[in-house]
Amino acid sequence: MLIYAVCGTLSAAGLWFAYRSFRRRRYATGLRTASVALLPMGLAMTGVVRFVLNMTFNPIAWAGIALVGLAVVLFLVARALDARGVPDGGSGPSPEQRPAAAPAAAGGGEIASAPRREAPAQKTGGGTGTEDFSDIEAILKKHGI
Repeated sequence: MLIYAVCGTLSAAGLWFAYRSFRRRRYATGLRTASVALLPMGLAMTGVVRFVLNMTFNPIAWAGIALVGLAVVLFLVARALDARGVPDGGSGPSPEQRPAAAPAAAGGGEIASAPRREAPAQKTGGGTGTEDFSDIEAILKKHGI
């Protein structure tokens, strides 16, 4: 019964402010005030207030709210990482398996992206053909083969 008395008093006070707004010809403000003023009594009649009061003093309910909050935070962090383009790791080589030149090739502070393809070497007319093999050796060394 105390819940109905408190919520009824809040609703009556809000409706009095809404009436004063209507008298000053502020109809939009009066309607907004009246709609907010009716909420406490409506919530008390539906039983939401009693549910919230019972939940307030229940530690298991607070633990559940903390878990839901943690889940939301983890979800938002995952979305932020996706938006930044941070890779998931996948099945690529581990840091121990990467060649030593790979960290130096990546720019300072930039996220490493897929390796860029180099333009194929052009053959010169009078060469012995050893340049082609040196290019292939450089590519193989670059990939750690």
